[in-house]
Amino acid sequence: MGIIGWLIIGALAGWIASLITGNDEKMGAWLNILVGIVGAFVGGLVMNLLGGRGVTGFNIWSLLVSTLGAVIILLIVNAIRRKK
Repeated sequence: MGIIGWLIIGALAGWIASLITGNDEKMGAWLNILVGIVGAFVGGLVMNLLGGRGVTGFNIWSLLVSTLGAVIILLIVNAIRRKK
């Protein structure tokens, strides 16, 4: 998957995850992309640990895995922010 694919999947996954976790008002497009791309790595790691497949290319499965990872990241960030 090329850089454009990573940006598109990252943007969509980050945006969906921010909607799920309630962070949509706090995040801009660039942060959504960043969270989505990092979420792809985290989601891929989680899926591999569970015996599944991680990000496989530009498809719906990769979007779901990336969104899962992005939700995990945002939940951790929200938990850290609430402690402060």
